[in-house]
Parts: sequence; C-alpha cells; structure tokens
Amino acid sequence: MENFIVSARKYRPDTFATVIGQQSITKTLANAIKNGQLAHAYLFCGPRGVGKTTCARIFAKTINCHNISETGEACESCDSCKSFNSSRSFNIHELDAASNNSVDDIRNLIDQVRIPPQTAKYSIYIIDEVHMLSAQAFNAFLKTLEEPPAHAVFILATTEKHKIIPTILSRCQIYDFNRIKVDDIVAQLEIIAKKESIAAEKEGLNIIAQKADGSMRDALSIFDQIVSFSGSNVTYRDVIGTLNVIDYDYYFRITEALLKDDMVESLLIFNEVLEKGFEGQNFIGGLSSHFRDLMVCKDTDTLSLLEVGASIRENYMKQSESCPVEFLFSALEITNQCSLGFKTSLNQRLHAELALIKICNTGSEVKKKSDTLPVSGSKQKPEKKGGEHKSSPPVTDKPEKTIPEADKPDKNISLQAGGFSGKGSAPTVSIKNVMQKTCNQEDSENTGPDEKQSDNDDDVPDPREFAEEFSEEDLVLKWKKFAGIIKEKQPRLYNTLMANKPGLGKNNRVEFELNNPLQDDIIKKVKKELIEFLKEELNNYSITLNTIISGNEQGSRLYLPEDRYKHMAEKNPDLEKLKQQFNLDFD
Repeated sequence: MENFIVSARKYRPDTFATVIGQQSITKTLANAIKNGQLAHAYLFCGPRGVGKTTCARIFAKTINCHNISETGEACESCDSCKSFNSSRSFNIHELDAASNNSVDDIRNLIDQVRIPPQTAKYSIYIIDEVHMLSAQAFNAFLKTLEEPPAHAVFILATTEKHKIIPTILSRCQIYDFNRIKVDDIVAQLEIIAKKESIAAEKEGLNIIAQKADGSMRDALSIFDQIVSFSGSNVTYRDVIGTLNVIDYDYYFRITEALLKDDMVESLLIFNEVLEKGFEGQNFIGGLSSHFRDLMVCKDTDTLSLLEVGASIRENYMKQSESCPVEFLFSALEITNQCSLGFKTSLNQRLHAELALIKICNTGSEVKKKSDTLPVSGSKQKPEKKGGEHKSSPPVTDKPEKTIPEADKPDKNISLQAGGFSGKGSAPTVSIKNVMQKTCNQEDSENTGPDEKQSDNDDDVPDPREFAEEFSEEDLVLKWKKFAGIIKEKQPRLYNTLMANKPGLGKNNRVEFELNNPLQDDIIKKVKKELIEFLKEELNNYSITLNTIISGNEQGSRLYLPEDRYKHMAEKNPDLEKLKQQFNLDFD
C-alpha cells in the first residue's frame, strides 16, 4: 500500500502562481526578484495556514534559480531548483525559533552566516515562529540582521507580529498575509476533489471553508477528514455530521416560528437541537449569524457578503423578504446579549429560551406596529341621509367631568390616549400618548391644502372650531388639576406650576409668569401636553400658552451660596466684616 500524503503537503504550492489568496504579496516578491531589488531581511506575518512559510520557500528557491522566467518564477529544471525540490539544498536553511530560541542558538546562526554559499548566489535563512525568540536572542541577532554579508538573506515568519521588538521590525520589509476568502478556499477544494476523483457538493465544501476560518491548511485537513468518513462522495449531510455543525434548516425553521410569534414551536426546535448533542451557546451564535445573513440579503449591494452555497443563498433571499428590518435588528441585539451572558448564567438552557421568547415578543410587536393605523390622524365621517351630509358634533371619549378641589387634586386621575379622565376610566398609556397626539395634530396643521382635501372633507366638522368659553377661575382649577397629576412623579415641575397663578389674556391666551430662565426650561418639557390637557378639559382648542420671565430681581430665587451671601451682605454690611475677621468661606 502506498504511503498516504495529506492534502496540505501533497498540494502545497511550489510557485508564486499557485499560492491562494495572496496575489499582491506574490506579485511584489516576483517583481523584486525579476528587477534585482532584493532586501536583506523580510518579515512574513499573518494568521496560521495562509502561506507564510510556503511563500518563504518559493521565494528562497526562486532567488537561487539559474534561469528565472520573465514572470519572476523559478524554472524548476536547473540544479538549484532540483536540489531544493528534493530537499537536499545546502544553500537554504530553515530554523524553528520555537525550539531554538536561546542566545547560543543565535550565536551558532551568526557563525554559520559568515560561510558563503558554494553552488548558489545566496544563502537564505528561513526562521519560523520568530516571535518565540527570547529578548536576549533578539538583541544578539540585531547587528547581523541589520548588516548581514552580501550573500545572506533572512526571511522571518510569525503569527504574532506584536511580540516582535520594534528594533527587529525596523530592519525588515514587512508583508502582512490576509485570511483566505471562503470563495477562494472552495474553488481550491473543488480543484483538489476533481484531481482525486471525489464528488463533492459545493454546500459541503462551503461549510469546510467556513470552519477553516481563512486557513487553507485547516481546510485541507478537514477535507481529508471528511473524505475518510464519506469516501469518494462528499455530501452536505456528511460534512455537518462529521464536523458537528448545526444544519441551516434549523435556523430557517426557527426564524419562521419566531416571525409567526409561535413560542411553542421555537422552543421545541431548540429542544430538538439540544437533543442532537449541540451546545446551546453554539446554536445562539449560529442564530445570530443567521439573522445577520438575512439582513445582508435586504440590499443587493451587501449581498456579496453572504458566504453560502447557491441553493442556500436562494433560501436566504426568500426568507429575508418576509423579515422586517426592525425585527432583524432587535433579534440581533437579543442574541448578542444572550451570547455575552451565556457562560455566566446558572441555567444556560433557560437563558437561551428566554432569548427566544423575547424575539417572539419582538416579532409580534413589529407585526402589530405595521398592521395598526394611527388613530389620532383619522377623521370620523358624518352620516349621510338622502344624499345630504349632516354635520355632527365631535365625538370624544371623555366621561363626565368632575372638578376636584383646587388644593386637593384627585390622586386617582389617570392619563389616557384621548385625554385625561377620572377615577373610573380604563388604565392605558400615560402622558406619552398625549404628546404623540399633539405632534400628530401639529403635523396635520402643517399639511398643505392639496394633501388635506378628500372626497367629503368639506362636510367633516373640525373639532378645533368648537371653543367653549371659560373663565380665569376655570383655568386655575384645571391648571392645579394638571399639577396634582404630575406631583408624585415630577415634584420639581409641580413646584414650578404652583409658584404663580396663571392668567387669561385675549383670544384664549394663557399667561404664566416665571421667576427665572431655569423654570422656563422646565415648563418647555411639558408645554405641549399641558396645552393639550387644558384644551381637552376646557373643551376649547384655541388655547395657547405664553410664558413670561419676570424682570424683578427681588422676586428671583437665590440658588447658589455666593448669591445668597451677596444678597444678605447688601442688607447687612457688618456680615462682610465678620467674614474677613474670622477668615470664613463657603462650604
């Protein structure tokens, strides 16, 4: 039986053209050789399995080639190339810094560098995992690395560039290798599968490429593992079964259940995943990636970021059409928070199930939001009789008004979407709805005449035309009623409203005097809902509010200790003498 050679070694690139995913680096190195612009030291850095050591060997072989091609590639037929391919070259030296990291090892290397090559032009020294050298070894290597003999070329390779001291970095040409793209890995795996007479589904190869995380060597190792299991026919099911990867179908199914607000189905699917032996954290992470891919499918410009097979891509495109962006964004936030707190959770299963329940709730809220029309912007049409329109007074949901005593506001008063009601009203959303209604009314005021007109708009009564007269006493009662409502939650605003008495001016204009600009800022925060409250309670939609800041300095309040002291010192000059005599100051 022939000796088996793993694919990572069997199909290792031997020319710059066969290197996968590093075209800019290989082209630069080939041009440097072709133009005779060789540096004395190079540093190749990047993740594992992306071709650092491979490019170093190709570069070393090409430098000593006797018949370099016009593209900067080795000829593969001269004595130097043949000796390198058969691993018997005396001019290319490889050193593993992980096991040779002491000062003595570097001293031996320095002594060896002095010896010129016998059959080639250069002596190339490839030092792998150079970050493993000790600090003393780095310092001993500095002088030789900066001014080596003319025949010496150093190629350093590392996966952890940040561990190399700056004095070494400054003496090298640095090449940063990138992670290999999923599409490039899949294309290379298809070529290798064809050479090995193996039938492989592209979806399965895509899973291998994603699992490799940008490393071609890891992808080839996984590919050999799958082939050992499935033989000459590599399927998608074989790949996810061997690598213990959750099937895409679970994510599509649970997303449909979450969109339908089917909490029971989503929990059953999650239980099915756990019974298959998968970890809950892996499932939540995969679900987060699934939502990300669905969001990517929302725009054709970002569709290229979707790294899946063709058939699965169609499923993503189809499901993304039924997923609102608001739902995907909220689901991503929930799954992200779930992943962050998964390890510290005492009940990890419940932690994941709670995240699914939250996403279900998000789906139902988004659906209600899209199906519900705004009530405040709609107008009630009058009934028609005999082809004639009959105007009817505006319909309000207000119960009978009960005016509490001015000094004792009713604590059971609640705020409703249609206005403020008494004790027996149904509890709904608080002040927020009133503010939203006011904004909608202002938007309708700003709408152009062309947008306002409809079929029967001339016959629809405008509630703003109904303006009942009211006295200043009625205004004060309603003003104190509003202050009593917000007293517990906003005592500062309550004190501001009760500091002075509102007055009634012309054209239903409410005048309210303030002591300082700070109070004006406080009033502005609730000005809209205060006006809306007065309109509803007084049944007058022409009410406006005008705040006046008093210019009387005596009536202004003193907030800072310095201001209080100055005010007291003006009344009693002896206070300043007392301060100077005892050297007093403010706390």
